[in-house]
Amino acid sequence: MKFYGKTMMLAALLALTACSSSTEQANSQPAEDDTCGAAQYQNYVGKPLSALDGVTIPQQVRTIPYNSAVTMDFNLKRLNFLGDSEDKIVRVYCG
Repeated sequence: MKFYGKTMMLAALLALTACSSSTEQANSQPAEDDTCGAAQYQNYVGKPLSALDGVTIPQQVRTIPYNSAVTMDFNLKRLNFLGDSEDKIVRVYCG
């Protein structure tokens, strides 16, 4: 019984570790994949989504308020601004 418990604990730890590292990889975007120019808009992270009002951005843009439904189409030329529950921009990325 003790061996089974230790095995389950190890399996759970490995599963959590795998989830943690995959989340980091999904949130980080290499510079060579910056086809929409997201790198130049990273200064908007932490600002309210309303900071984008009146800003002219030459490419296709999608603002995503917290808990909003969005299409699952993937477009590397589209710039995305993701908002959190406090309406602050938490991520700027292509897709």
